[in-house]
Amino acid sequence: MISDRLARYDGKLEQLRQKNRLRALSHDTGADFTSNDYLGLAASPAMSAALIAAIERGLPVGAGGSRLLRGNHAEHEALEEEAAAFFRCERMLYFSSGYAANLAVLSTLPQRGDLIVHDCLVHASAHEGMRAGRADVVSLPHNDANAIDDAIRTWRAAGGTGFPWIVVESLYSMDGDRSSLSDLVDIADRHNGFLFVDEAHATGVHGAGGVGYSGAIEGRDNVIVLHTCGKALGAAGALVGASRVLCDFLVNRARPFIYSTAPSPLQAACVRHALAILSREPERRARLHDLIGFANTRFAERLGRPASGTQILPVIIGDNGRTVRAADRMQSKGYDIRAIRHPTVPVGTARLRITITLNVDRPVIAGMMDELAEVIAEEAA
Repeated sequence: MISDRLARYDGKLEQLRQKNRLRALSHDTGADFTSNDYLGLAASPAMSAALIAAIERGLPVGAGGSRLLRGNHAEHEALEEEAAAFFRCERMLYFSSGYAANLAVLSTLPQRGDLIVHDCLVHASAHEGMRAGRADVVSLPHNDANAIDDAIRTWRAAGGTGFPWIVVESLYSMDGDRSSLSDLVDIADRHNGFLFVDEAHATGVHGAGGVGYSGAIEGRDNVIVLHTCGKALGAAGALVGASRVLCDFLVNRARPFIYSTAPSPLQAACVRHALAILSREPERRARLHDLIGFANTRFAERLGRPASGTQILPVIIGDNGRTVRAADRMQSKGYDIRAIRHPTVPVGTARLRITITLNVDRPVIAGMMDELAEVIAEEAA
């Protein structure tokens, strides 16, 4: 018997269940087509060895406090210095997660009187950061640079006197498509504004040496870039690259940085090792891009749909129930593919989100695509 105190929560869960939107935790089973471990580093012997070596040289498991108290460790600073050189920016700050980094940057750097214009599909953590800040916020259609330019012009014409902030992802996590960063930085320059780029799904995979799509613009004083460390880098946390002035401002004013226990020094050591692997093992990225090309070709051939051209391949089904059934069927066939539903994606665009990683190979991809084509056809009938 559920008490009155809990009945309202149980009722809301029942509503989600009736809409085929109830979530539950499950283990990873079958071939990996759902993780963001693009380079296969997370469970790799190389990363395990790096962790063991870090323990053997005495690195603590926990930081013991915030970075501004006793939690600042030489390993954090070494990572930030090496990452700033790798991504070619003035300074970097290491956060415990991409969520915390997005929350910190967007609630702290845009000031009262500024305007944030953002792509409507940016990550939930970016929305939380903008909501927690003091700048005015405008959501705009996906990948529409002209709409961004027009919104800033309209704001200026109405008397806006602050600085505009453009907030985008370089590679969108649920659609697998790219932003036009060259157009966006031109708009930021034209309006004396800032461009914030979340490179979560491009870091380690795209760009020269795995620096992401923002490699040509990172390091400018009006560009702030977020690189997550828990996806292609196989570890945890996130790095924010910006000018020294903006990083100092975050250290002094960003509440998610000031009032959080610092990330584990062991994780910082793992990220350092992952960056070293990117530099000395370019063949990992080459193998991944070979698989990405193969998967995109098979996707278009077997499903009769345009492929994204990246390692993220969405199969939009629309209906929540059919999407969940399709995911369950693929899992029963030995392929770990999950259903993505609202509010992660817009209403009516429920989908299977397929990712290509080094945890699979060509024969497994080919077999998965054949089974997927059959499941999708049957669910559409």
